[in-house]
Amino acid sequence: MTSRTPFLIIVFALIVTGISSIYYRHVEMGVPLTAGEQIDIWQIEAEIEFTGKNEPVNAKLTLPKDPKFELVDEFTASPAYGVHVFREEDKSEVVWSKRQVQGKQTLYYQASYKRAINPEKEPAPAEDIVADVWSEPYQSSAQTLLNHAIEKSGNQQFLVLQVLNIIKTDNQNVALLLSKYSKTEVFVQLMQMAKVPAMMVSGLVLEDSRRNQQLIPLLKVYINNGWQMFNVENGELGNDLPILVWQQNSPSLLDLVGGRNSKVVFSISHSTQSALQEANSSATKGDFFDFGLYHLPIDEQNLFKGILLLPIGALVVVFLRVIIGLKCSGTFMPILIATSFIQTELINGVVGFLLIVSVGLVIRSYLSHLNLLLVSRISAVVIVVIGIIVLFTVVAFRMGLTEALTITFFPMIIMAWTIERMSILWEEEGGKEVLIQGGGSLIVAVIAYLMMDNYLIRHWAFNFLGVHALIMAAVLLMGQYTGYRLLELHRFKPLAED
Repeated sequence: MTSRTPFLIIVFALIVTGISSIYYRHVEMGVPLTAGEQIDIWQIEAEIEFTGKNEPVNAKLTLPKDPKFELVDEFTASPAYGVHVFREEDKSEVVWSKRQVQGKQTLYYQASYKRAINPEKEPAPAEDIVADVWSEPYQSSAQTLLNHAIEKSGNQQFLVLQVLNIIKTDNQNVALLLSKYSKTEVFVQLMQMAKVPAMMVSGLVLEDSRRNQQLIPLLKVYINNGWQMFNVENGELGNDLPILVWQQNSPSLLDLVGGRNSKVVFSISHSTQSALQEANSSATKGDFFDFGLYHLPIDEQNLFKGILLLPIGALVVVFLRVIIGLKCSGTFMPILIATSFIQTELINGVVGFLLIVSVGLVIRSYLSHLNLLLVSRISAVVIVVIGIIVLFTVVAFRMGLTEALTITFFPMIIMAWTIERMSILWEEEGGKEVLIQGGGSLIVAVIAYLMMDNYLIRHWAFNFLGVHALIMAAVLLMGQYTGYRLLELHRFKPLAED
């Protein structure tokens, strides 16, 4: 007996390959699981204005590095300026430079962002936290507020909430601190004094159709093994808000040399874009694990969109014949008929199929009396099928039935062989067997068409090639099935009654 171990290893490898490919395409590359899925795109424009002092200018704008967002595209509008974008691990910036600048100047930086598919986890802070020592009486007031917050909190999370509540009160110590420092600065100081990692950042609230926006001060606190963001000024939790952290660990937003009276304002626009289009446009062509077909020419893409539906039809045929037990005329003839139905639409295709086969069987019955050789007889049937299709097309056009013109999409050679097989079957087994196998072929073709014409299945077949490895594994497993077909179980009905 042949060992089944190599067979099971092959099936297991196909399943692992298929699932891994689907996972990589969806999770790592962002290909959506459903067709028509949209993603949010935020287009942000930074407008920089300053006055030149008739000397060389260097304008350095800090760019965001927020792990929750991915850069889609960027553009700079700065006539007569040299522009350089620097991206390093710890910071990113764009620099404009020009030899002599005089008068009012305006520079533009535009960037489009989307939410990150797999946002990188921000690193944990250093364990040793050293708080600044403020001058008196501010340091003593801060210590008093911190002691009061610690008494009413049991862990770091509640300590953060308690400090937030205290800053909102009309306490004298709070008023003293806010007379010199902002709420965010006070919050950071109290957190660092309590040995809770915290830092000040600046973010941009992403609201559609907003102009002349400024960065808002935010606070990031490390609690529960992760960074959480707070808007201390109004007390809103910024974690669930569309906020792009623009400035972090950077002393200034804009560094300007050779100019004065500088300012930076932001404009924001929101749009949606096809998630599939964005995933494929941002994919790297050299990626070894990118098995997408969108880098091929359009003609080849359209060709594969049809070819990659054939394994779906093959799976349907194998299941209906091996597991269900339907009888068909020809092994994979229903797949080709189903592909024709995609072009003709279902009703037109079924009517055209029945007309061609019925008329072809009548003419084939006459040819059987001529005692022709097989090659001549098949050739004659092919010519007859072509004649039938031409005749039906002309008659349908003259009658105004333009829907029937799609009958030309039927595979003529396959139709000729179908008529030949059914005719031989009629002579050997009788008309009942012809109806059984012909009806079975039509049922399989209709079911295969419904599967192959499904929008979601088309999306998966073309965009997730790993699906075909899973189909191959399923076909191999069904190929090992040696039990009863479902349609054969009716033979045991008398035993069940007894």
